[in-house]
Amino acid sequence: MAKLYFHYSTMNAGKSTILLQASHNYRERGMNTYLITAQFDGRAGQGKIASRIGIGDAADTFASGEDLFAIIAARLALGPCACVFIDEAQFLEKTQVWQLARAVDDLKVPVMCYGLRVDFMGELFPGSAALLALSDELREVRTICHCGKKATMVVRKAVNGTVLKDGAQVEIGGNDRYVSLCRPHWREAVGDR
Repeated sequence: MAKLYFHYSTMNAGKSTILLQASHNYRERGMNTYLITAQFDGRAGQGKIASRIGIGDAADTFASGEDLFAIIAARLALGPCACVFIDEAQFLEKTQVWQLARAVDDLKVPVMCYGLRVDFMGELFPGSAALLALSDELREVRTICHCGKKATMVVRKAVNGTVLKDGAQVEIGGNDRYVSLCRPHWREAVGDR
């Protein structure tokens, strides 16, 4: 039975690594997978999903306003596909998450989404909010704060290292800009909210 999955975490938890490993496992058993990532996140190169540990794979991209149901249906018309993998799922629009749910229900293909739950201000991303509401299964990918507790939040840092408390929700960056923290250390870093 096909399902919509949401694997969520904070930054640097290994979501892309897990996605790439899961896709590899399917392919190793002779099953095709379809990888999609956000078009505007070009940190690994355009149309590529990559992990901090050095593994990567080619992927198609999604952009704002694109119909993911139609894109998946077109891919399935080319031949069998055992699973669709979506990286950077926090950047999906609510409508696109509904399109993924429709692909699961009507096209009978599992869709595994990987993304951030909250932004640096502690707010849900629209795509993540929709995935939390619509997914058949939710899976937390865990990482740790510098204190050893589970990290559930992230801070954004300026070039000079100061913690930013406001700004655009989306600003692409990696370890140079973002640090994952437990909630108490996040509250300490941004000032008690």
